[in-house]
Amino acid sequence: MNLDNNIYPACPLPSSEYPNILLAHGSGGKLMHDLIDTMFRKAFENPELETGHDGAVISPQAGKLAFTTDSYVVSPLFFPGGNIGTLAVNGTVNDLAMCGARPLYLSVGFVLEEGLSVDTLWRIAVSMRRAANDAGVRIVTGDTKVVDRGKGDGVFINTSGIGLIEHDMVISPASVEPGDAVIVSRDIGRHGIAVMTVREGLSFETSIKSDCAGLGNSIDSLISAGVEIHCLRDLTRGGLATALVEIARTSGHKIEIDEPSIPVCEEVGAACEILGLDPMYVACEGAFTAFIPKDFAAGALEIVRSDPLCSDAGIIGHVRA
Repeated sequence: MNLDNNIYPACPLPSSEYPNILLAHGSGGKLMHDLIDTMFRKAFENPELETGHDGAVISPQAGKLAFTTDSYVVSPLFFPGGNIGTLAVNGTVNDLAMCGARPLYLSVGFVLEEGLSVDTLWRIAVSMRRAANDAGVRIVTGDTKVVDRGKGDGVFINTSGIGLIEHDMVISPASVEPGDAVIVSRDIGRHGIAVMTVREGLSFETSIKSDCAGLGNSIDSLISAGVEIHCLRDLTRGGLATALVEIARTSGHKIEIDEPSIPVCEEVGAACEILGLDPMYVACEGAFTAFIPKDFAAGALEIVRSDPLCSDAGIIGHVRA
């Protein structure tokens, strides 16, 4: 079963006499350079990569820069709705978006396990290119290492990103104020349940797909419309509940939530009930919460809902002193 819908049919796997990753692919010699040239430079083609330098030289623009880094480990590598590659690109793009930044550039570091199928790596690389194109970012530099068989989980990916902040807002938990509305952009818990069902070999009547997606367009729409934003947070590890607790602790304010108003799709709710999980604590990879002053809340909700992926967005609570 092909769980990755992000493959370009017009991009065949680069020819190679080595169908699997060898330790020599990380040695710095000919095999490593062949892998970089035929795999990564081909998949991520752009002017910065073509320099063949140890790093990318970029020209800063007017405004402030946001910078983030993250590492990605997931089993299985492919899951309904995405794979480790789309997760790495979207996750880092989303971290920049949560700072109110327009994502521009990414670096990618691959730690490959000896024996990994080159075909699998190509599928991951091509899906990363598509995710980067969708987000409007370029993968401009990277690194590759190979570890012994049995000392990795196929592939680990580290991504770092740079984005441009083109407004004067300070989007941070410290900016949260009493009276702010708490908006959730879409139904929660999809990613964690999608990965778990594949990992544990579970089957349900309907397929649950990860919500793995870039959030930059939704945030750009809010900023372009002049919406005042106090805080943004993507709902990754620990889910919605953990994000709210972290923001409450940092801001020093109380967050009151109307739990029945939190969107949870029927399939995820049923799966959580069977597995004994609370969807409030299940990871998302394409959902965020926004803290918006009450005067802007209704307009912000309308803008978020205009994204086809966010039609279930809603106001789920408010901040109290």
